[in-house]
Amino acid sequence: MKQKIFIWRFLAIVCIGMTISSSGWIWSMPVLTAMPPAADLRLAKIARPKPQPINRQNLQRSLDRQDLVAAVRQVELGWQYQYEAYYEGKFKSQYFELPEIQQKLAQIDRATNTKSALLYAVPLPNALHLILVSAQGKPIHKIVKDANAKTLPVVAKTLRRNIINPQTTNSEYLPPAQQLDRWMIQPITAELTARKIKTILFCLGTGLRGLPLAALHDGRQFLVERYNLAIIPAFNLLDRQSKTLPGLQVLAMGAAKFTNNTQLPAVPVELATITQQGSWSGRVLLNEAFTLNRFQQARAQTPYGIVHLATHADISAKAVQDSYIQFWDRRLQLDRVRDLRLDKPAVQLLVLSACRTALGTPNAELGFAGLAVQSGAKAVVASLWAVDDVGTLVLMSEFYQQLKTAPVKSNALRSTQIAMLKGNLKLSNSSIDRRARGGLPSELQSSQDLDLSHPYYWAAFTTIGNPW
Repeated sequence: MKQKIFIWRFLAIVCIGMTISSSGWIWSMPVLTAMPPAADLRLAKIARPKPQPINRQNLQRSLDRQDLVAAVRQVELGWQYQYEAYYEGKFKSQYFELPEIQQKLAQIDRATNTKSALLYAVPLPNALHLILVSAQGKPIHKIVKDANAKTLPVVAKTLRRNIINPQTTNSEYLPPAQQLDRWMIQPITAELTARKIKTILFCLGTGLRGLPLAALHDGRQFLVERYNLAIIPAFNLLDRQSKTLPGLQVLAMGAAKFTNNTQLPAVPVELATITQQGSWSGRVLLNEAFTLNRFQQARAQTPYGIVHLATHADISAKAVQDSYIQFWDRRLQLDRVRDLRLDKPAVQLLVLSACRTALGTPNAELGFAGLAVQSGAKAVVASLWAVDDVGTLVLMSEFYQQLKTAPVKSNALRSTQIAMLKGNLKLSNSSIDRRARGGLPSELQSSQDLDLSHPYYWAAFTTIGNPW
């Protein structure tokens, strides 16, 4: 028996066109992989490899050989290294090989009664490589030769630049949105349909992490009309455990007045709408009460499951210390967000309703896509750019309404975004109490019937981390 275990520990097998029934994965081309018995998986986890920079040549060779186990391993460890280097610290993580990732997705599918898929989008100098992983069926590898590490960021920047101006027409933002959809989504659409995927977790490479995924367009529909969406830094960094949100209390905090930043006059109504109009029970800390000490005291008294911060959060193109979340009394630098201890007790959802991320820079992308793992919250909903007050107020009020009944968190955001893009949601017909709307400044009250269907108003908001 000892001899057999010894052999399993040190030998690899080559699986050629072989179905591995115990893990539900199939390889259509020769793949070199280690398959120790279950008793030895503990040893593999103890001796797991450390995060390290991606060697592009090695990754390219793995992809050329269709060795997706090795490719996913390199991507997971390489991207974890990037996030830890940016945030200047080690993250709590687990280590899973590709077959184990499929097993975890199967567990999630059973727990949520829905089907999710993990999509790695890996831009390399020669092409964009897509790796689709789901609980059932073999992992899929698609090569998009028209897209690469140079062309992708250019089109992504064009899309973002055209969307953040609400005056642009669809003839300006649809071409890049459709081009990105052709590169990133359409090569795998048949597999997504066949596998009945409802939620896509995007694990994205440099140049794509700040992409407004909801606004990608196939010529008929935006991507958010087709799937629940979330971005994650790496599957090994994903906190997969979550609670149902209804019944949790909300700590809603924010400021309307700032000395060194633009005013947010709709924030008092935004916070009141969440906690004082029957949506959720909780507590509001506004303006002078919105301090870091008061936040920590409130969390010590009550284990709020949802934290809503209606304040400026700026993710800079520079070092992590130059990015911050603005409290009333101080700026909390992004590298100190971990001090909020949102993992003890666990915060299921952190919402940053006025977040702004620098356009198309690697550091800003790492800061944005790493918000959940850095904060300790299981999931974050944040905006890529600062949306105007009316748009944010309407979206957030509807989002919290949807959150009460949505099967998963990302579905609540999706339903809200669809209502906005179809023109069905305005300040005048929102769930916001009419008396509360009367408390808005006159310049905002004049926007009662503002058309919020432009992607500027809804595409900025993104689920980061656990979407379930």
